[in-house]
Amino acid sequence: MAKVTDYPLYEHWYRTLNWILDRCDRMPKHTRFTVSGRIAQLSIEVAEWITEAIYTRDRRELLRAVNRNLEKLRLYFRLCKDRQYLSPGQYEYISREVNQAGVMCGGWLKASGDA
Repeated sequence: MAKVTDYPLYEHWYRTLNWILDRCDRMPKHTRFTVSGRIAQLSIEVAEWITEAIYTRDRRELLRAVNRNLEKLRLYFRLCKDRQYLSPGQYEYISREVNQAGVMCGGWLKASGDA
């Protein structure tokens, strides 16, 4: 049986999740129950769904849920940039990472014959 670490999307998202949670911890405290809390929650859900997809035969809905959450994260990160919770460089970095995760997720869907 394959290990979760054998999946590039899992490894990529794990590193990205660490970065995201670090940034959420540094956001203004008044965002804890709104924007930063929601970002952290969605990001952790992505990690959970990726893990579930690794151990599931019919992963179509799980990977689609990952894609939906990635789209929501794009919205929240743009909002954070506009509200100056993230620097332009941080926004550029996380945008690339989220987009890369989306590409990897789409590739996994296609390779699984689930697209």
